[in-house]
Amino acid sequence: MSVFFCNFAPQNYVKRKEPIMREPRRVLFVSQEISPYLADETPIRLFNRRLPQACQEAGIETRTFMPKYGDINERKNQLHEVIRLSGINIIIAESDHPLLLKVASIQSARIQIYFIDNDDYFRKRKGVVCDETGTEHPDNDERCIFFARGTLETVQKMSWFPGIVQCSGWMTALVPLYIRTAYHDTPFFGKSKVVVGLTEERFDIPFGTDFAQKLRFEGVSRDSVAHLYDTEVDYTTLMKLAIDHADAVAIQSPNADPELIAYAREKGIEVWDFSDGDVANCVEAYKQFDNVTI
Repeated sequence: MSVFFCNFAPQNYVKRKEPIMREPRRVLFVSQEISPYLADETPIRLFNRRLPQACQEAGIETRTFMPKYGDINERKNQLHEVIRLSGINIIIAESDHPLLLKVASIQSARIQIYFIDNDDYFRKRKGVVCDETGTEHPDNDERCIFFARGTLETVQKMSWFPGIVQCSGWMTALVPLYIRTAYHDTPFFGKSKVVVGLTEERFDIPFGTDFAQKLRFEGVSRDSVAHLYDTEVDYTTLMKLAIDHADAVAIQSPNADPELIAYAREKGIEVWDFSDGDVANCVEAYKQFDNVTI
């Protein structure tokens, strides 16, 4: 409400300017793996847990998503379903796949982790990339699609507007494409900046020649993925697709693929080196990066 001051003369009212209000900074973390939910505490899993915590401690509002792999013990980690955000149906290759959303808290870090779940793609599967025998899941391409679309649909349903979207791991690689195409004109992601994190985790068996057709839905034109049609899509090709739609690239591992780092630099995309695991540097980069976007 405006406040008026007067000098005992009605004709001399002076209106005080309203303060300029700014929305709080917001970062959406979309991560392939986060500690402590998977058995081995690798550096990247620990980094993906510590970074949202550091952001929150710096006053940055966060939401964090990862797949709910079958290895994750729901009782031990106290996961529970978020009924109001579950039930979205995602169509892939003309088949409906219902999404279940679950949430758990990491009390020591004071953060919540949201889990994208589905019986066929995650809950009944062991392992991130491979099954118990070490064989890569034959539908890793569809798992990648489901996780990316499920996360973005859920964030929309939350009515949450991230200024920055930080992706980590190949399973998040379609998030930048979808934000720049299907979700580009939405109020939730229209102004978001996308950061692609490069880790050392990868898959070996390329996605099939029908991957381009599978990943498309309303808003994703054939032209946007024309170079993927009728060709197998390996790890490097998938990550280059992510970089093509990124505003920045973050090196999250000393063993990140140098070809991808060079590719980003050749395209003139800003490259951040966080391979030393110092989350404080990441937080400062976020603060500078979204200074005019939120």
